[in-house]
Amino acid sequence: MPSRSKPEAAADVVARAEAAHVRHVDLQFTDVMGAVKTVTIPAAQLGDAVEHGTWFDGSSVESFARTAESDMYLVPDPATFQLLPWAAEPTARLICWATTPDGQPYPGDPRGALQRALQRAQRLGFEYRVGPEIEFFLLERDASGRLVRPPHDRSSYFDFSTDRTVALRQAMVSALQHLGIDVNTAHHEIAGGQHEIDIGASPALKAADDVVTFRYALKAVAQPAGVIASFMPKPFDGVPGSGMHVHQSLVRVSDNGNAFSGNDDYGLSDDAKHFIAGQLHHAAGICAVLAPLVNSYKRLVRGFEAPIFISWARTNRGALIRVPHVGRAEATRVELRSPDPSCNPYLAFAVMLRCGLDGIERRLPLPPPVEESLYGFDDVELERRNVGVLPDNLSDALVALENDDVVVDALGDHLAERFVEAKRLEWREYRGQVTQWELEQYLERF
Repeated sequence: MPSRSKPEAAADVVARAEAAHVRHVDLQFTDVMGAVKTVTIPAAQLGDAVEHGTWFDGSSVESFARTAESDMYLVPDPATFQLLPWAAEPTARLICWATTPDGQPYPGDPRGALQRALQRAQRLGFEYRVGPEIEFFLLERDASGRLVRPPHDRSSYFDFSTDRTVALRQAMVSALQHLGIDVNTAHHEIAGGQHEIDIGASPALKAADDVVTFRYALKAVAQPAGVIASFMPKPFDGVPGSGMHVHQSLVRVSDNGNAFSGNDDYGLSDDAKHFIAGQLHHAAGICAVLAPLVNSYKRLVRGFEAPIFISWARTNRGALIRVPHVGRAEATRVELRSPDPSCNPYLAFAVMLRCGLDGIERRLPLPPPVEESLYGFDDVELERRNVGVLPDNLSDALVALENDDVVVDALGDHLAERFVEAKRLEWREYRGQVTQWELEQYLERF
């Protein structure tokens, strides 16, 4: 929370809004699934909202609050003030904390879960920084209204193209920069219609805010062009899915140095090795949070360099955790490759951090790296090398989550209960569907 007094923070943000001639203010928060919820207030109410919060009915938000907890308040974080570049009238957005009527943090607020994890890191002397690489598809509708990959987009990884989606991707980058998001690179991905934009490393709370903003900003920029930006992890058969690889580092609070930098063959410190060991140890338990959809597990299959093996490496891009060769000690980081862009980034970064810190606090030993490709290994060889595999469906991932005390504690009982409840419902609905594949395989044969 900001160190300034609330009246000072309110006066500052009101001055910024007045200078930009803002007429409307979107107060935003996310539900447990990471969907953005918005309450819009006139700009004249902004100062009061920052100082006192804005009431809303929490029970109306699915998976957010019980009826008995319906009276809640949104308290804007002044640091998140940004102008929405696509708004027809001058409109600002502020991301909010959810609180109870007596001003206490609401335990069902996903942003609060990340804040708790960051406070734990702070007590251990660390700041957690992350830099997400977000993949997505830009899709068009065919004559029948079905969403398809653009037929004119035949580009592949890093290809140069004069296709119209290049200009659209550049417009997306400009919008992100306008919203205060630091963009490192943007490029075409492997599949036709697939793209990636990489966000610069920043403190984890801002990074999570940026991921939430990223998703709706890209959709807003794509819509006028008749294009849909989709963050579905695996929308098409036979081509790679979309991931959200996350580069992570810990910064020492005492001297602002990179706590992951060391002198071993991989340039890692002991803290970095224990951090990696912690995330490997809890890899199954965090899987449902990082890959939260039924569809996520269509991406996490053998092939397409999918990170299904619980291992770490430098050159092996099938490993769950990779240590990029950066050449500079201050840039030392580790890359977790299992998250996908459908996740709630507040919950994802919270469990990732807590599991890494668990490795540091318990001094968990790091197993040897596995640089060979593991896709051709059978179960016997994987067991011989002590390499596990991530859950292969959402149901198994939820069981692993419920059995992992560190992950449940990172979420908090309220969020863990709500998350599992919503995901179990999703799994039951999925299990009841009859797919086109089943009809083609069985309808006439049996």
